[in-house]
Amino acid sequence: MRRYIGNDEGEMDRILSREEEILPSSGFALSVMDAVRREAAAPPPIPFPWRRALPGLVVGVAVLALVLVAIMRAIALLGGTRATHFSMSVPSVPSLFNAGIESAAIWTALAMLTAFVSVKISMRLFGTE
Repeated sequence: MRRYIGNDEGEMDRILSREEEILPSSGFALSVMDAVRREAAAPPPIPFPWRRALPGLVVGVAVLALVLVAIMRAIALLGGTRATHFSMSVPSVPSLFNAGIESAAIWTALAMLTAFVSVKISMRLFGTE
């Protein structure tokens, strides 16, 4: 194989100006048309179930907002300033935000309960009990 080095434009023009007719292989057109027919006969894709997903999305956004507010409140309380405007918007739950073992146990139980409820709801919706 020869490597092209330099400005040999005459050779490049000669290679590119060949007017040989390019023909497809014998079964190419048939295989392409078969593929087109298969795609045309295929059923349309299943649409995404937005009506079923919307409640979960709304709950997820609400939980995210509550977590962000709790984080801002914790930062404000740790910073030494008393955030009085947060205390009116978020109910006070001091036992859940302490760093003790009780807090970890409560959060673990809450996570397990949430997982159990979500599995049971999904099994009931799809009839696989």
